Amino acid sequence: MRALTFDQPAPDTGSTRVAEVDVPAPGPGEVTIEVKAAGINFIDVMARRGDPAYASSWPFVPGLEAAGTVRELGAGVAGPAVGTPVAAFTRSGGLADVVRVRAELVVPIPDGVSFEQAAVAPGTFTTAALLVRQSGRLRAGETLLMQSAAGGVGQAVAALARRGGAKTLIGIVGSPTRVAAAEKSGYDVVLTRGADLTERVRDLTGGRGVDVILDSQGTEQVDADLDLLAAGGRVVLFGNAGGAPLSDLPQPGRLFAGNASIGGFSMSAMSVHAPELIGAALREVLELVAEGELTLEFTTIDGLAAAADAQQALAEGRGAGKYVVRL
Repeated sequence: MRALTFDQPAPDTGSTRVAEVDVPAPGPGEVTIEVKAAGINFIDVMARRGDPAYASSWPFVPGLEAAGTVRELGAGVAGPAVGTPVAAFTRSGGLADVVRVRAELVVPIPDGVSFEQAAVAPGTFTTAALLVRQSGRLRAGETLLMQSAAGGVGQAVAALARRGGAKTLIGIVGSPTRVAAAEKSGYDVVLTRGADLTERVRDLTGGRGVDVILDSQGTEQVDADLDLLAAGGRVVLFGNAGGAPLSDLPQPGRLFAGNASIGGFSMSAMSVHAPELIGAALREVLELVAEGELTLEFTTIDGLAAAADAQQALAEGRGAGKYVVRL
């Protein structure tokens, strides 16, 4: 079968190719899926450049979300039946003709949802749903601030936070060229990251600050995040888009002073320790997509070979939201 592979760590597409690899067989508790569409995510870039803990070995097959049909069931798996259209959070390996997945992470696709739409749900929408509700504990009437608001997860967060009752949504982007994309996804205000960010956010909130901050920039912005928090606010760190070494967190005294909290979130870790939470969130998200309650704009590209350029666009900060590869 064909799979997109990274042969070794690289800052660009030089080590990326479409290779012939063995077709995986499901082990106990696993399912294999014939992939029809797969999502492109920034985590692909992090794996390609060799960030710690993202690529398990080399060559490496990226791709953490896929949609297709069930090919084979492993021992102890009762369903979905072979041939059923499904979506799955794959952790890795999704950018291939066939992917092997833990059964709890596989969910049937509702009628009326295309493979391309479904391929957006496992990583992007499900991550956003778990960030907003479980980790961020957003309550009705609160203000949420999203770092990197123009990306796929940022767009999904805007939709799900609004459904969760957020009063005000503030998006932060790294470049003025990203403002329009974040505004289009539903943020009330979009600001470009800069030295006066704290002052601008405080002005917007009447000096109060924000209740929930979702930050994909590792620990680079943690001190600034705490400056932006309202009393009792929550910061959730997920991912490390910049790739810089993670620094120590602020001293506890600063958290005590603001009744503030800092938490971490990892879909990959959750898929190992609590896969049923991901499966439940993915099922709910797919139903909302089927009902027309959730939409996310994405760009469809054809063929595994086209994935490398989309990944590079994300790496260079010029990616236009979400990309889906149609196989």
